[in-house]
Amino acid sequence: MADLVIRGAHVIDGTGAPGRIADVAVTNGRISDVGGAVSARTVLDASGLALAPGFIDMHAHSDLRLLSEPDHLAKVGQGVTTEVLGQDGLSYAPVDDVTLGQIRHATAGWNGDPPGFDWNWRSVGEYLDRLDRGIAVNACYLVPQGSVRMLAMGWADRPASEAELARQKDLLATGMREGAVGMSSGLTYAPGMYATTAELVELCRVVAGLGGFYAPHHRSYGAGALDAYAEMIEVSRASGCPLHLAHATMNFRVNAGRAPELLALLDAAIAGGCDLTLDTYPYLPGSTTLAALLPGWASAGGPAAIAARLRDPAARERIRHALEIEGSDGCHGVPVEWETIQISGARDPAVVGRNLAELGAASGRTPFDAYCDRLLADDLATTILQLVGDEENVRAIMRHPAHTGGSDGLLAAARPHPRAWGTFPRYLGHYVRELGVLTLEECVAHLTGRPARRLRLTDRGLIRPGHAADLVLFDPAAVRDTATFDEPRRQAEGIPYVFVAGVAVIADGRHTGALPGRSLRRTPRGDTR
Repeated sequence: MADLVIRGAHVIDGTGAPGRIADVAVTNGRISDVGGAVSARTVLDASGLALAPGFIDMHAHSDLRLLSEPDHLAKVGQGVTTEVLGQDGLSYAPVDDVTLGQIRHATAGWNGDPPGFDWNWRSVGEYLDRLDRGIAVNACYLVPQGSVRMLAMGWADRPASEAELARQKDLLATGMREGAVGMSSGLTYAPGMYATTAELVELCRVVAGLGGFYAPHHRSYGAGALDAYAEMIEVSRASGCPLHLAHATMNFRVNAGRAPELLALLDAAIAGGCDLTLDTYPYLPGSTTLAALLPGWASAGGPAAIAARLRDPAARERIRHALEIEGSDGCHGVPVEWETIQISGARDPAVVGRNLAELGAASGRTPFDAYCDRLLADDLATTILQLVGDEENVRAIMRHPAHTGGSDGLLAAARPHPRAWGTFPRYLGHYVRELGVLTLEECVAHLTGRPARRLRLTDRGLIRPGHAADLVLFDPAAVRDTATFDEPRRQAEGIPYVFVAGVAVIADGRHTGALPGRSLRRTPRGDTR
C-alpha cells in the first residue's frame, strides 16, 4: 500500500511530452507508481490541477536564509524543491576565520548578517552538514571561485602565482570531494574578477575532472557582453568543463534586441561540442549591491580599502570618471545612468525605492556624491534594483532549448526584487498562460527535467517510478506571481501543494512546518585519492 496517491492530476512529467491524466503514488518518499490502480493510506483529489516535478532554482542566493529561516516560504511557496547555492563566486565555504568575516561583510547586502548567528563551519562539507539539520527544500552547492581566491591570495588585483593557483586548485578539489556540484564565478565582483582566463581554465580542469560544471557570472552583461560570453565558451572548450551561464541575458540600451546574436553564439558553441546550458529570471530589472558598480581596481584590498578610497578626494574623482565617463567594469562597461539605479535596501528606510538621481537632487549634491555617501552610510551593504533589461531579449532567451529557470533572488533587503518570491509562477502564469511564449509542457521541462540533467540528479526532475517525490501541484488557470516591486514578499497563488521527499511542505496553500529537505551531494567521478 502506498503512503499517498495523488488522484486524477494532469501529469506533466518534466520531459516536455504532452501531459496526461493519471494517478501518481508515493511510497517512502519516492514515486512508486504512475498511472496504475493503487491503494493508499492517503488519497489527494487533484482533479483540475497539474502535477509536475518540483521546480529547480538554478541560481539561488539562499545560502544564509536557509539556515536562519529554514521554512523558506519564499521558494517552497512557489513550487521550488531544489536550489543551487554558492553563486556568483562569493559564499560562506570554504573559509577561514579571516575570510569568513570579509565575505560576511561583502555579501551583507545580498544575504544579511543576522546577529547572534552560529557560524560553526568552515569547509564545504561542514556547511552541507549544517543544511542537513533540516530545511524546507533541497540544496546543491557550487564552490565559489572568489572565496577560494580570497583564501589563496586575499583581494589582490593581479594574476595568481603558481603556488597561489595550486592552492586554489586544492581548495576547489576538496570542496568538490565534499559534495559540491561545480564551481561558480562572479567576474564583475572582487576578488574573483581579478582572475585571468588562463587561471579560470586551470580551475575548470579540476571541476571537469571531478564531474562538475562551471557556472559563471561573466565579465559583462552590457557593452562587452558578447565578448564575455565568448570568453566563457573558450574556458569551457579549453578545460573540457561543462558550462552553465548564470542569469544569461543582454542588458542595457546598448544590447536592446540583440538576443539573436547571443543565441547564434551559443548555438555555434553547442554545435562545436560545448556542453552548455543557461538560466534566466523572467523580469527586466536586475538586482545587486551598490558597491558592485565600482571599478575593479577600487575594490582591491577588500572592504576597508574600498571605504578609504571613497573618502579620498583623488581616488573618489577617479571612481567618478570610471563610472560616469568610461563605464566601469563593475557597471558592465556602460556609463552609469543614475536614474536607473534604485535603492532596494539601506539603513535609512527613507531612501528605499528612490533612485540615485533623486537622492542627489534632494540633498543638493550630485548623484555620484549621493552614491558615495550611501555606500559609506551603509558600510557598503546597500542593495539596488538596476533598471536595465529588455523584454524582447528576455522572451527570446527563455525559448532556447538550453534554457533553465533561476531566480537570482536576494532575500535580505528592505524591498527586495520580487523574483525571490515570484520567478516560477511568473513563468507559468505570465509567460505561458498569458503570452504563450512557451507551452506548459515546455516550460515545466525548462524548470525541472533540464536542470536536473545539468545537476546530474538522476532521481529528480521527472515524474517516474523510483524518482524522489519532489512534486508540485498547481492550477494552470490560476497560478500567478503576486510579488511586486512595492510588495515583494507575497506568496504565489494557484500552488496548493508542494512535496519534498513525499512530505507536504505546502498543503492547502499554507506552510506545514515540515523541513524534509537536505543537501544533494555529488560523488565526484575520476577521484583518484
